[in-house]
Amino acid sequence: MQILTIVSILFLLIIGLGLYFKSTAILQETSVWTLLSTSEWSPLSGKFGFLSFILSSVYVTLLAVIIALPISLLTALFLTENARTWVKKVVFPVLDILAGIPSVVYGVWGTLIIVPFIADVLGPRFVDYTSGYSVLAGGIVLSVMIIPLLVSLFIEIFSTVPKDFKDASASLGATRWQTSRLVVVRKSTPGIIAAVVLAISKAFGETLAVLMVCGNMVKTPGSLFDSCYPLPALIANNYGEMLSLPMYESALMFAALVMFVIILVFNAASRIILQQVEKKFKL
Repeated sequence: MQILTIVSILFLLIIGLGLYFKSTAILQETSVWTLLSTSEWSPLSGKFGFLSFILSSVYVTLLAVIIALPISLLTALFLTENARTWVKKVVFPVLDILAGIPSVVYGVWGTLIIVPFIADVLGPRFVDYTSGYSVLAGGIVLSVMIIPLLVSLFIEIFSTVPKDFKDASASLGATRWQTSRLVVVRKSTPGIIAAVVLAISKAFGETLAVLMVCGNMVKTPGSLFDSCYPLPALIANNYGEMLSLPMYESALMFAALVMFVIILVFNAASRIILQQVEKKFKL
């Protein structure tokens, strides 16, 4: 069991080293700072700037979490604390179905429904022109994809709150909402943080659905209605073309390495924050 545990941990190291060695060609030609701080993308000229791709990934992911978090949190609270049995019997299978739908289906739905809605209805109210393929479209589609995950995790977390705490709150005259907000959510804060971290990690690496609705234009988006080009879409769109340009292959491997490092650092920082939060709640 110890050997298998060590092997599973080594997979992380092997992936990181593999991506690094595949990226050495571009790292020898251009400094890491230049690659990360510039946005000019011209593979034929040997110019590879990843800033716009990184910012696009961050914007879409943060928007998705901002949309999905309150919906998921309130849905899970309702299902855990207030919903009748028949409601749970209807909602739980629906969540399972949503979680199992392939990402390409979400992408098609976004292309047929969300993109035209933004282009024809929502966009003209805020900007002069938008194609609909935008940061907002990617954020909406991605938020719908992670809502089932967050709701399921939150339900499991809220279910672990001892019933005695809720009964004590009710005996003091607290309403259901006050009990949910001040007891259930507060007691579940460390678990909520962990669930959000997992959702962000999943959303950051999502490829196909985001690729289909973001527009895939190499530029730094200036608003929610601008097109964007996240890192996963860059790799998926261009991986087949890199065989004739060795430096192009190295650039795409570097993009994968950047994603790997961002998720690794984010998870490590989140674990540290989570430990501090857990210590505070134990005190």
